[in-house]
Amino acid sequence: MIQYKGLTAEELGITNAEITAHPEIRFYNVKEEPFRVYGLYDIHNQDHYIRIPQSVAAATSDNVKGLNNCTAGGRVRFVTSSSYVAIKCVTTSSAKMTNMCLIGSSGFDMYTKRNGRETFAGIFTPTYDYKEGYAAIRPILNNPQKGEREITINFPLYSGCVELYIGLDENATLSRHPDYKYEKPVVYYGSSITQGGCASRPGMAYESIIARRLDGNYVNLGFSGSAKAEDAMIEYLASLDYSVFVSDYDHNAPNAEHLQNTHEKLYKAIRAAHPDVPVVFVTKPDFWLTTPDCMQRRDIIYTTYNNARQRGEKVLFVDGYSLFEGEMREECTVDGCHPNDLGMARMADVIGKAVDFALSM
Repeated sequence: MIQYKGLTAEELGITNAEITAHPEIRFYNVKEEPFRVYGLYDIHNQDHYIRIPQSVAAATSDNVKGLNNCTAGGRVRFVTSSSYVAIKCVTTSSAKMTNMCLIGSSGFDMYTKRNGRETFAGIFTPTYDYKEGYAAIRPILNNPQKGEREITINFPLYSGCVELYIGLDENATLSRHPDYKYEKPVVYYGSSITQGGCASRPGMAYESIIARRLDGNYVNLGFSGSAKAEDAMIEYLASLDYSVFVSDYDHNAPNAEHLQNTHEKLYKAIRAAHPDVPVVFVTKPDFWLTTPDCMQRRDIIYTTYNNARQRGEKVLFVDGYSLFEGEMREECTVDGCHPNDLGMARMADVIGKAVDFALSM
């Protein structure tokens, strides 16, 4: 076993009493081996964690430039025999929102593999008044057996992160996490719902649920209120390498005319760059509650799909009306728009089936 040299709590300036009660704890920067960070851009050459190149974000819009600092979809994976995990994060800002739990917007959560699937294993909760970061420690829940465990920790959906350290028992093992079954990512592009609003914690964003079920890597390019298929973004999305592309930006098109002018344009750019990659089109899940042009918007997206299908291209269509289907449909959102955990789980059921099918196309 390779021995990794970690930092003490004192060396990181941690004063959290729960952590300092463990003199054996050592902290490791997740940018270093054997940790593996997924879903974030070029982590070794940035001064903080981002999702796309800064130049692309700035060329897209001021809002995307700011939201690029959000770490939605970021994950760190490793294997350890430590009975607990701690974190020390340095943040760019806090993310307090009226319609979203602080654990979802600003916290980290943890999963461990049990009986062949990843299961929830704890949260790292920020203090309510945090500004520049926080430290927290948790035992690994739902995994009573001793020995090595495969761990995934999800980054916050909204707050920014400059540095992240993982704290473990210095006498525990530490090694690289196995690859995903589908290592080439699924890329999701869309709105605040795509970004994860308003899941109670990061692991409940619909993409995260799908990833656990399929054992698949993904990239979350949801930008709250700001996914409008601008030319700079279209060019960037077409340049990426992915197994499946999910187009989920219906909610952020300002009106039906904008959607008409951009939706097939985005698809054709993706298709020109990736002739054989499956594309999943999604319409917004709450259309019966919102604007009067919802049916028109859905028809625009279906037309893009149908044109591609008639050309024999690999495409799938997910009707937003089906996403919250069933009893308690009206209980699937926090505010009539953003899904709560019930809504996210139902979205994962439907979109996940489409992604699963797309991976086999």
